Amino acid sequence: KYKKRQSSKPRLSITSNGSIPIPILGRWETEAESGEAGAPAGEVEEPRLSEEEKALMREEFEAGLLEAGLQIERDKERATGLGFIRLHIPWPILSREAELQKIKVAVKKVSRLHTVVSDVIVLCMSAPLKGDLLCLDFLSFRFLHVNCLESSQSSFLVFNLCFTLISDVRQLLHEEWANYGVMHKYQPVDLIRKYFGEQIGLYFAWLGVYTQLLIPPSVLGIIVFLYGIFTVDANVPSEETCDDNLNITMCPLCDGVCDYWRLSTVCSLARASYLFDNGATVLFAIFMSLWAACFLEHWKRRQMCLKHAWDLTSLEDEESCLLTFVCTCVVCVQIFVTFSAVFGVAVYRICMLSVWSMNPDPEAKASVRMTVTTTGIILNMLVVLVLEEVYGAIAVWLTELELPKTKEEFEERLIFKSFFLKSMNAFAPIFYVAFFKGRFAGRPGDYVYVFGDYRMEECAPPGCLIELCIQLSMIMLGKQLIQNNVFEVLIPYVQFHSYIKKRAAENNEENEEEKRPKQQFDKDFTLEPFEGVSPEYMEMIIQYGFVSLFVASFPLAPAFALLNNVIEIRLDAAKFVTEIRRPDAVRCKDIGTIWHIMMIFHVINALCLSSQAFVISFTSEFVPRMVFQYMYSVNGTMNGFTEHSLSYFNISNFPAGTAPTTTLFTGVSVCRYKDYRDPPWEPDAYTFSKQYWSVLAAKLAFVIFFQVCK
Repeated sequence: KYKKRQSSKPRLSITSNGSIPIPILGRWETEAESGEAGAPAGEVEEPRLSEEEKALMREEFEAGLLEAGLQIERDKERATGLGFIRLHIPWPILSREAELQKIKVAVKKVSRLHTVVSDVIVLCMSAPLKGDLLCLDFLSFRFLHVNCLESSQSSFLVFNLCFTLISDVRQLLHEEWANYGVMHKYQPVDLIRKYFGEQIGLYFAWLGVYTQLLIPPSVLGIIVFLYGIFTVDANVPSEETCDDNLNITMCPLCDGVCDYWRLSTVCSLARASYLFDNGATVLFAIFMSLWAACFLEHWKRRQMCLKHAWDLTSLEDEESCLLTFVCTCVVCVQIFVTFSAVFGVAVYRICMLSVWSMNPDPEAKASVRMTVTTTGIILNMLVVLVLEEVYGAIAVWLTELELPKTKEEFEERLIFKSFFLKSMNAFAPIFYVAFFKGRFAGRPGDYVYVFGDYRMEECAPPGCLIELCIQLSMIMLGKQLIQNNVFEVLIPYVQFHSYIKKRAAENNEENEEEKRPKQQFDKDFTLEPFEGVSPEYMEMIIQYGFVSLFVASFPLAPAFALLNNVIEIRLDAAKFVTEIRRPDAVRCKDIGTIWHIMMIFHVINALCLSSQAFVISFTSEFVPRMVFQYMYSVNGTMNGFTEHSLSYFNISNFPAGTAPTTTLFTGVSVCRYKDYRDPPWEPDAYTFSKQYWSVLAAKLAFVIFFQVCK
């Protein structure tokens, strides 16, 4: 039998299993401020402690540290401003803790500190102002006995658990990682892991793999785009659209004020649409579906190698509570707000189309469709950016209401809510253009109206794919450009320099003899606190959705994502090294510890195949062109496709008040519109024709074939 050990001295805990949440302003309050140990997190604000009570608790805490054997070094008292208390742990106390925790102590001293840097020094604790230094390696849980030859190499443990930065490692990371001059080099993933811990190391390893694997689809997407440029002059449908000799008169775009218009006025739109809607796009979409699956499998292999190299195979997953929504009604409100914003932009386009069509200038009328589309897309992008920031704050608020017990639970629940809200906000406008716009507009003489007077918007004769392409490119590039350059660089830069000016103003109030050169820990404390890797993952998950779900409409999306990520890696590196406080090292076995990131990627991959199949079938003109060429073409070519895809409408069948009040066209008896319907001289006028059902069957067959092909 073992005797029960009687601890004659207070125990000193210097390690953490990561299950206790770190107090973060606005999320958790310390037990000391709540007044009752173990009080619920929702009751910590009442009652507030007075300054005398806080001072008494501080004295009691410091007395406990002294009783445990630690030594306290204080700064000169300041009337105002920030002060630090440095704690020093003598060698006997460290030896006692090492023995109790069964940590092996190095038997040989190291003469220089930088020679131990490669062995992952994370936290160093020394006797006050002495040369002997005992460093604790949190990654391997071993003590390293170091003989410091320079006083500047001493490290301190700050009273509020602020850590110190090892200047040698940080300088090396700044030169070899956080530097735009080394974009062409691989990231020093092992050094990142040694300095920041496994959680951040795995994030940058994943980001590096993702960026590297974007190279093949980027090259192929550029080839597809160049193929469209080189063959656009040989494309028969776009040439027929641009041919003025066909003299095709189209039906008005709105009731009353809109006039008839020539099909040739959308010539540039038809040619631009072919650049992204050609035969090579289908092959590229199939390739991207296979690429998405290969990317996940490649990362799993890379992750297993890192787990073995970093000794993470023995870590066990912690059990966490099921995700519960305590404010389901709030989430429903956000869904309603998102779809209301999409509907609001659609109503804006409908109304502005009618208003701008009243312009008597013929040139202005000719470009009204492009003007309305462009302004609507820009408005959509601004709405997405604003709502994304709002939804991020709401996701944090909802997670705080659930009172998660640990920081890991908080991150898991937060990233789920952020993904749900932000992805819905980012993808809703694109889904609307891809699958809903023009589907319920009706036909001339029987249009669908909103608010009684405004017709539902329609797609242009070349199809909605070009508008989907513009919408995707604007939102994707706008998010990357504005968020990366404004939210991640400009705003932190302004906040940091405003804080520096504030601190300088406080220091000017002190006496000259009280001033001294600032220590490194004082400089580091002025940096912004680390907010976790959830926002970084969230940004890349949304981008991955853009690349994989709608790449059939914009083959250049992987190239833009690659360019963004190459800059993003160095931007995040500079932020981690120079702009934020060094995070606490967190051990995790994979990136799935934050609400199973891999599960989110699997969901996106599952939607990827179906989304691309429906985009090619129902948004692009690929299937109708194939049906015409192999079923209705006389000579097996595309000659006559434009005429075949337009239906006839007798202008005498316009309801009262819907025909153009004034027109510049004379001798018009019928107008054309984009649909497959029987002409007015048939017995079943304006009903869906046989060609419509043939095209619909072919579209559904292509969706099934696309699924089986993968």
